[in-house]
Amino acid sequence: MSLPAGSIIGIIGGGQLGRMLAMAAARLGYRTIVLEPQPDCPAAQVSNRQITAAYDDPAALAELAAASAVVTYEFENVPVAAATALAAKVPVCPPARALEVAQDRVSEKTFLNGIAVATADFRPVDTDDDLTVALKAFGGSGILKTRRMGYDGKGQRVFRNMEAGGFAGTCEAMGNVPLILESFVPFEREISVIAARGLDGTVAAYDPAENVHRDGILHTSTLPAGVAPATARAAKAAATKILSALDYIGVIGVEFFVLADGSLLANEIAPRVHNSGHWTEAACIVSQFEQHIRAIAGLPLGSPDRHSDCVMENLIGDDVLRVPALLAEPDLMLHLYGKAEARPGRKMGHFTRASRRDWSDSRKSV
Repeated sequence: MSLPAGSIIGIIGGGQLGRMLAMAAARLGYRTIVLEPQPDCPAAQVSNRQITAAYDDPAALAELAAASAVVTYEFENVPVAAATALAAKVPVCPPARALEVAQDRVSEKTFLNGIAVATADFRPVDTDDDLTVALKAFGGSGILKTRRMGYDGKGQRVFRNMEAGGFAGTCEAMGNVPLILESFVPFEREISVIAARGLDGTVAAYDPAENVHRDGILHTSTLPAGVAPATARAAKAAATKILSALDYIGVIGVEFFVLADGSLLANEIAPRVHNSGHWTEAACIVSQFEQHIRAIAGLPLGSPDRHSDCVMENLIGDDVLRVPALLAEPDLMLHLYGKAEARPGRKMGHFTRASRRDWSDSRKSV
């Protein structure tokens, strides 16, 4: 049964993703409450109310549950215990299980391999001796990452062609937290799929985007991706398998490495709307944000088809100074996040350049 118009949707997290979810909810006739410790956060600027408190504050969570018909979240580091406690009082979408899987890179890759979605080889690392053994297994090369909380390239260290041994102090330098060593992947490109699953189990998957990162932060997402139709279909099928295995409700982002033969290795999953899906605002009738609200509200999912080819680009830090020039361009959609201060590495907004698709072209949705 779908939520009636005027129902309140709770959103944990007040950043730009929460902002865009609140905007989509308003277009569908819903009100929103944001739980976020930072006053005047981007999401609060467009929502109906903000609860200013920590994400795990018991009184704030009880207040959110009492006021909301359903609760969702905009980032994957929401405390699992908080989501579980909320779920005893009010529907929480996506489910806490998705958070539990996505928050730990070892759990995430173990889950993916368990449902026959391939990933890079990996080894848990808790000590410098573990690192020595793992690097030896990977020929002296790999990417050492924190198992939890890392994002946009943070919490990582790269090892290349190093002989195993001599890594004393590495784990301490990484914060003495659980780590994972991932093998290098000889990929040709990175893609991601944004997909949604509704309350009735229906799945809608958008076309894969080809992503380019700079300094560990997404720079551009391009549609169509430069992959074969079979690769695109395989990426959508893997995303569908993940959604079903998690009994998921809402939008998910799944990142993949594409190998030379067109095969895929899943890199990570994001149990939320995703930066690499921002292009859907400009190139689809139903954006990823509206799709997420439709899913958690029990509404029919919209078509994921795109009407335009496009390139989405993030505005990072002082890139926001480009705004006047960008607004002078035709066929460009700009979205600023309402952040007062531009800092290095901070996402201030994004824009999408769109061009109508040539439907006689062979590059049609797959």
